[in-house]
Amino acid sequence: MRPLEGVLVVSLEQAVAVPYATRLLADLGARVIKVERPGTGDFARQYDASCGEVSSYFAWTNVGKESVALDLKDPAGARVVAELVARADVVTCNLSPGAARRLGLDADTLRAEHPSLVVAELSSYGEGGPYGDRKAFDALIQSEAGLVALTGDGDSVARAGISVADIAGGVQLQAAVLAALVRRGRTGEGATLRLTLMEALAEWMHQPALYAHGTGREPSRHGAHHPTIAPYGPFPCRDGAVHLAVQNDGQWRRLCGAVVGRPELAEDPRFRTVADRVARRPELHAELQPSFDTVAADDLLARLDAADVPAARTRGIGELTAHPQLTARDRWTTVPVPGGEVPMLRPPVDSDGWTWSAAAVPGLGEHTEPVLTWLGYTAADIADLRTRSVI
Repeated sequence: MRPLEGVLVVSLEQAVAVPYATRLLADLGARVIKVERPGTGDFARQYDASCGEVSSYFAWTNVGKESVALDLKDPAGARVVAELVARADVVTCNLSPGAARRLGLDADTLRAEHPSLVVAELSSYGEGGPYGDRKAFDALIQSEAGLVALTGDGDSVARAGISVADIAGGVQLQAAVLAALVRRGRTGEGATLRLTLMEALAEWMHQPALYAHGTGREPSRHGAHHPTIAPYGPFPCRDGAVHLAVQNDGQWRRLCGAVVGRPELAEDPRFRTVADRVARRPELHAELQPSFDTVAADDLLARLDAADVPAARTRGIGELTAHPQLTARDRWTTVPVPGGEVPMLRPPVDSDGWTWSAAAVPGLGEHTEPVLTWLGYTAADIADLRTRSVI
């Protein structure tokens, strides 16, 4: 039995952040009912067309959920949602605060009617302040929080290659919901949880912000190389690249002696300390690179492992589904999606207290009739709702 078996989550969600949070809750056994617009559904379904009939974003964040298609602006649709909320343990929402209030689905209204309910709301910047009415998505939050300025090489900046603001929000929202459920188990009281994408990513930006505050300097951009440690980054080899992570003098000496075959380089006054190596990064790379140019990446990695110098292969994203470590540990499984099936990783935390099995990604409105039947609607009731385009 998974730890959230018996917990009902009703989610008024779209895009990535809240769907990711509820997917994590579903992984732990919660029943997640996703409320979508009839006809179009969550707009993330159409971000791309790489996973059967749905996007890679949607497939990733909606494993194991039930989809109910409802027109929330119709009184009959609103009544269905009210009936779902009355049975729910958790309601999650990333509608705009104004839209949620107009529908009577904001946290204050729901908690007044259901004091034991856990309501989790996510917005872009939160209410109040100069950005209170501004909409935002992942890349915009990356820009506002300084991540885009931190990422890139030289004068070129870059957004992170994954939706890191959405992921930060989703992970932190899930953790807060779990904490609220534990608290409710002890006190019987529900909770109102409010999170913004801006503050979720800003939390993850503490280290570079503290560095800038303490030194008065913005961290410099060095592509995949570390801004304050060297040699720390990918170095081309004969057939790919190996990412070095030399963090202390012992590793530096072993790299120079056992791997590069130049022990005298470790004592070169230009490179004696980490700070020296960072200050003379171009000279350092010029000294090291000839030793890597003619070596196969796997052979170099084997030499680095033997010398106890931390390193890794720099792989393309297309190689992840065949990564030798993930394959050897049987981390991949197959998940049904509308119109096909896709490879999906098992949850990264293993437990001896419960097991996880792959569940499907729902089609739009796939569970509308079963959920309405569970709520007590008759076949005639459901047919009437369909005729009136409520579902």
